[in-house]
Amino acid sequence: MGTRDRIIDAAEQAIHDFGIAGATTKRIAQRAGCSEALLYKHFAGKEALLLAVLLERLPALAPALTGLRRRTGDLDADLAEFALAALRFYGKAAAIAGGVLGDPPLMAGFREMLAKANSGPHVPIQILGELLRAEQHDGRLDPDIDADAAAALLMGACFHRANLSYFVDLPDEDETWATMIVKTLIRR
Repeated sequence: MGTRDRIIDAAEQAIHDFGIAGATTKRIAQRAGCSEALLYKHFAGKEALLLAVLLERLPALAPALTGLRRRTGDLDADLAEFALAALRFYGKAAAIAGGVLGDPPLMAGFREMLAKANSGPHVPIQILGELLRAEQHDGRLDPDIDADAAAALLMGACFHRANLSYFVDLPDEDETWATMIVKTLIRR
């Protein structure tokens, strides 16, 4: 494992053990077995390191979106599978997102970095909206559904369920829930 990967692993573990505020660059460097200077050789700052943890270590939404493009033919099943991937992502990302939101200077740097990279939590919603519009165009989805609203509602429901799971035991299995959410949102 290279130094960069060791640093990302150490950051992920430090966030898990100490939260964002406690995952200092000093602690991360110590866990990675390197100096803070070496950490900054690989990452411009803590924001860039957090983004690397999000993009490289957490379950990603991009492969799930790619999977939607290669649909199996059962839109409901494909969307439910995507919803499960979104639940896994949001569940893992909660520790980072909560910490970033609670640290205004860190949030400002993170927003700036996301803007420069043309990235952020809105991107999967936009892509999902495009995919739903393509389904409408091909006649497999009700043309009266607002594709962007349906995409936002599906992603918002996944985000909400992932966060609820930290506070309460949820009544349904994730698979059952995902199937029912999709059936509620999607009309033919």
